Amino acid sequence: MPPPPTEALRRAAGSLGVLDWIRIAVLVLGLVFVATGLLPADTARSSVGRIAPLLLFLFSVIVLAELTKEAGVFDAIAQRMAKAGRGNYVALFLLCVAFASLTTVFLNLDTTAVLLTPVMLALAARARIATLPLAMTTVWLANTASLLLPVSNLTNLLAADRVALETRAFAARMWAPQLAVLAVTMVLLWVFYWRRRMRGEETYDPPAPVPVKDRVLFSATGAACLLFIGAILAGVHTGIQLGLAATAAAVVAVVAFAVRDRTLLRPALIPWQLMVFVTGLFLVVPTLERFGLDDAMRALIGDDGGTAGAVRAAFSGAGLSNVLNNLPAYVAGESAVPASNKDQLLSLLVGTNVGPVITPWGSLATLLWFEWCRRWDVRVPMRTFVLAGTVLAVTGSAAAVGALLLTG
Repeated sequence: MPPPPTEALRRAAGSLGVLDWIRIAVLVLGLVFVATGLLPADTARSSVGRIAPLLLFLFSVIVLAELTKEAGVFDAIAQRMAKAGRGNYVALFLLCVAFASLTTVFLNLDTTAVLLTPVMLALAARARIATLPLAMTTVWLANTASLLLPVSNLTNLLAADRVALETRAFAARMWAPQLAVLAVTMVLLWVFYWRRRMRGEETYDPPAPVPVKDRVLFSATGAACLLFIGAILAGVHTGIQLGLAATAAAVVAVVAFAVRDRTLLRPALIPWQLMVFVTGLFLVVPTLERFGLDDAMRALIGDDGGTAGAVRAAFSGAGLSNVLNNLPAYVAGESAVPASNKDQLLSLLVGTNVGPVITPWGSLATLLWFEWCRRWDVRVPMRTFVLAGTVLAVTGSAAAVGALLLTG
């Protein structure tokens, strides 16, 4: 099936869908809690103040990635991947895993869901490749490849602040869990979606290359991404400094488009849906904590700083993520973990990052991915999605927690 026209996608993005109304409803509910006194104003200000640097980061990195996609950088990488695979599905699988993982690690899991998903779906259409293997690679790795750096996930930014780990120290602590869960993810992706019987073909035909429309935009946005990645590798601290690094890179991309093609610098570029949703969650969750969620999480997680406590934290976080969403699950779990139990907190992080692959609402990235699949008429068998996701959530969380404790 050919990819939907760009203009049609823009019109669809300009209208409010079900997910948009849910995000707005979450914010309105949070504001109602504040207005009625169910959430004290001081608590609300503290909660929103905590996420202000995260919102700056989220805004900037999505704008950067969206303009990078429009410049054709992601499409060019995808086409080169297909060509490098030379019709071999094993090679293509490894290249897709690497691409999705690196995008998640350096540009955030929501970027992978928002921007890499349509690239992969377009690649499948052009190369006449089965769509579901590429789609599932994107959504699973958007979640499970988000452990390594603070920028990889909003929950990581919160955890890095809590355990006082800067970028390099955070990566030094999380590299082993990340490798462990990536290995598990790759095995399960192949078993459930990529093996011969599931994909339906022995080989594929690499698509013909599509020329770059504007070399200046292509080079400028590519350089902006490298600037941002360089800032991360240089050890930029979490929080507002990381937000400023993302903003600087986004400004480079915006300036390039302002000079070469202003038509794409529209209000639709602003990721208001994500910002509204995150802000609403940080008003709703503190309210729920005041009325029983905090106590429930303490009972589930406990205060054991050893192996048992780490396992309980990981699976409690994974379970609550699939019931509610991983962001409120982490926030609620964080308040239940004693400040001195750093391994237990990082295990909770593992559960809330790796675990939300069972239900469509487990993480914001998964919600965004389902929206793209709906737009492209990709059929996702829910029974397989839930069963395979359960296997990944359990085995992936266990492997990551084990690696975390062994390298502690």
